[in-house]
Amino acid sequence: MTSPVSIEKHGTVAVLLVDNPPVNALGSAVRQGLRDAMREVLDNPQYAAVVLACAGRTFISGADIREFDQKIEGPSLDEINRLFENRSKPVVAAIHGVAFGGGLEVAMGCHFRIAASDAKLGQPEVKLGLIPGGGGTQRLPRAIGPARAVQLIVTGDPIGAEEALQLGLVHEIFEGDPVAAGVAFAQKVLSERRPARSLRDDDSKLKAARADRSMLTKAAAEAMKRNKGLEAPAACVEAVAWCLDVPFDEAIRREWTLFTRLRSGDQSKALRHVFFAERSSNKIAGVEAGTRPRKIDSVAIIGAGTMGGGIAMSFANAGIPVKLIEIAKDSLDRGLGTIRKNYEATAARSGMSSDTVTKRLGLIAGAVGLEHAGQADLIVEAAFETMQIKKDIFSELDKVAKPGAILATNTSFLDVNAIAAVTKRPQDVLGMHFFSPANIMKLCEIVRSEKSAPDVLATAAAVARRIGKIPVVVGVCYGFVGNRMLVVRLLQARKMLLDGALPEQVDAVATRFGMMGPFAMGDMAGLDIGWRSRKDSGETSPIEDALCEAGRFGQKTGAGYYRYDAGSRTPIPDADVEALIVDTSRKLGITRRQISDAEIHERLIYPMINEGARILEEGIVERASDIDLVWLYGYGWPPQTGGPMFLADQVGLPVVAERLAFMAALDKDETLRPVPLLHRLATASGTFAAFK
Repeated sequence: MTSPVSIEKHGTVAVLLVDNPPVNALGSAVRQGLRDAMREVLDNPQYAAVVLACAGRTFISGADIREFDQKIEGPSLDEINRLFENRSKPVVAAIHGVAFGGGLEVAMGCHFRIAASDAKLGQPEVKLGLIPGGGGTQRLPRAIGPARAVQLIVTGDPIGAEEALQLGLVHEIFEGDPVAAGVAFAQKVLSERRPARSLRDDDSKLKAARADRSMLTKAAAEAMKRNKGLEAPAACVEAVAWCLDVPFDEAIRREWTLFTRLRSGDQSKALRHVFFAERSSNKIAGVEAGTRPRKIDSVAIIGAGTMGGGIAMSFANAGIPVKLIEIAKDSLDRGLGTIRKNYEATAARSGMSSDTVTKRLGLIAGAVGLEHAGQADLIVEAAFETMQIKKDIFSELDKVAKPGAILATNTSFLDVNAIAAVTKRPQDVLGMHFFSPANIMKLCEIVRSEKSAPDVLATAAAVARRIGKIPVVVGVCYGFVGNRMLVVRLLQARKMLLDGALPEQVDAVATRFGMMGPFAMGDMAGLDIGWRSRKDSGETSPIEDALCEAGRFGQKTGAGYYRYDAGSRTPIPDADVEALIVDTSRKLGITRRQISDAEIHERLIYPMINEGARILEEGIVERASDIDLVWLYGYGWPPQTGGPMFLADQVGLPVVAERLAFMAALDKDETLRPVPLLHRLATASGTFAAFK
């Protein structure tokens, strides 16, 4: 088999060229190729210097993550870096595209690094539940100092070439061909007789932190703020700290031991599942690989309320011009004013420059009247969740929108087929369900109608990715995927209150799992929204209806399932609510019982999994992992568990099915009985991951 690493001769400079499409992942064949090529170059006296470069669109993008579930074969990064760090011949890494994870670790084994002006460098292993395992926790602190290194490793965030140059991670920025730039830099090193500097032997940037360890601990504490429930960030801090008092080679051995322990752990397995789930979601049934998305240069948003404003910000943040349209001037002005306040608050909180705020606001133009959507390439309707209103809007848009424009509805529950049917272009209509706040939440459910054209689906998914969202294509049903499962969870939560639990107990179990509790979430969203909807539909929710009738709508009124001190969002258990719950149970003839935390956990999650199986059975989504993505990015499901369907596989489908059967018998509720797909998989010891 041809090696993915070749040697090119450029005078006295040997170029080790990695060519492993599509992203030059550092799999076993590449590692073996690097080791063998470097040995050959070191033994060949005609070469005085070495350049490590890559063909294609990027430098080494990182490890081949598919290997992490197998026994890792071939040479280690430590073995390769020991060859690169020899002092006999200077080695230059010429970086273009990205150098992430193992790619950056190999580059740091080189004596010199140069980077294209648009290159990105980083150690994102933490996002897979890991620490860098190829020397990154020890070489990066020596390259840029331990305080900045721990921030980059704990967050996994990349930096650009300019910052890398300022920090000393790279020695020069280049434009153009990386091979030519690398050879030129290597020749300059030879002509100037620059000493070859190995990071393993350079402790100069560790001295300050060794004298004052608080420099590292403060930086680590700041980086750790948003890592509740995750193991890897703390492990990253531990490993980086070794650079201050553990000999380099011993630290490298410890790093690999810790890496392998995390790799075999449940959290890393779950996060690797999420990594592959995101990539699988790009494959849309019925959309061939060569389908070309339509060109989207301008967008119109119908409705300047909370959702419409957030969606407009999402497009403006990506540099896409937006026309925000309302039917009345006062509504438009309120919406534009809210957008401005949101940007100003973000700037005050995160340091966004005033120029950036001005630029983004400049991309959002307000207008009154649907006729102003006429020239938009994509129109997203974000009006009230009422079918007749949406039908009226789409009937009008059908008249004013230009041919080929995509018409999208942001509905959370309604029938997209019915909305498309009022137009003469149903092939151009689909759902784009954003989640609140739309400028922050990463999920976008792409709702495929019966007649949505393949290129319309491809365009919606592409534009969602362009604005930083995770697109998941779903079919038409009430609530699609996320809200359909959320309703099941909420019904169980409400039932547990009638049976014997209290809001604070249920929410505490959810919080320990890693999610916001259903009752605290209800208070935050506003209980009156569901109450008004139930009045229209004739449905009831005894406890919640009673709370609303008492004027307890949640945080905005200072009381809901909890009470709230003035100006505070912290829920406080309320004896009046407990009395109301107990009284409601009594009136309904329900004998209250003690409900364990274990039962609460199962009732919040297992019926959702059952509904997910129904969704799979009906073909609403292609893969179980699509359901996981919806919950991870739309509802704050804890990523370290991989999503509800992945969690079900880890628990074991026979266990889930048995507990659901128990709940169904206890409650005399046949909707809780395992659906045929779940029953079939459980009986055969199958998994959702293997379901096709």
